Amino acid sequence: MIKAILHGACGRMGHMIADIVSRDDGIEIVAGVDAFGSAYADFPVYASIDACTKEADVIIDFSTAAAMEGLFAYGVSRGIPLVVCTTGLSAEQTEAMKKTAEKVAVLKSANMSLGINLLQTLLAEAAPKLAAAGFDIEIVEKHHNQKLDAPSGTAIALADSINDAMNGAYEYTYDRSTRREKRREKEIGISAVRGGTIVGDHDVIFAGEDEVITFSHRAYSRAVFGKGAVEAAKYLAGKPAGLYTMHDVLA
Repeated sequence: MIKAILHGACGRMGHMIADIVSRDDGIEIVAGVDAFGSAYADFPVYASIDACTKEADVIIDFSTAAAMEGLFAYGVSRGIPLVVCTTGLSAEQTEAMKKTAEKVAVLKSANMSLGINLLQTLLAEAAPKLAAAGFDIEIVEKHHNQKLDAPSGTAIALADSINDAMNGAYEYTYDRSTRREKRREKEIGISAVRGGTIVGDHDVIFAGEDEVITFSHRAYSRAVFGKGAVEAAKYLAGKPAGLYTMHDVLA
């Protein structure tokens, strides 16, 4: 049985992960960490990561960027692998994460959904063939009206999957309102829609002459991210130091 610490235990995703783990015979949560405490948990919840003394095989993190420094230091000092699901890390924090991965296993992906990560693989395979046939590439992402960043990190990750497969030949275009000219051949347009309670929709459109091919992913619940995080934790437990992604989990 894999023993996990849930970092950010009292947030919405923390509650969801606790529920998912409760129905999984391969993993259990032995402790939670959250500054706001918790009345619902059937495991001890500590106010800070440094206060947690429980032995664990892996840490699942769905907290805030401000907590990363302490999390990285704790993982290194205790030798516990980290599944980092918190988004919005600064360049400095990303560099610190890479340094941490030199000493302990760290898994980080722009999106924890198994479907999104499989989609990235499919796009990398399809893009060179479709681009060679003259297809233009556009990405449209839709999220709820409370999301602060645009475009989404997932949309950028999808674009990167395509561009990496094309040897970096494409530029990303986020806004065409300031120019009056035809669409450039080597560009990927990325558009963001914000409204309602949309969990996360991503469409990657390949538009050719007289035909359009669209790769789509719809997240109907945040549970898809929780399920991916739990699978990542089960994969990462016991792994040597290094920086892993969800593609390693799917391999």
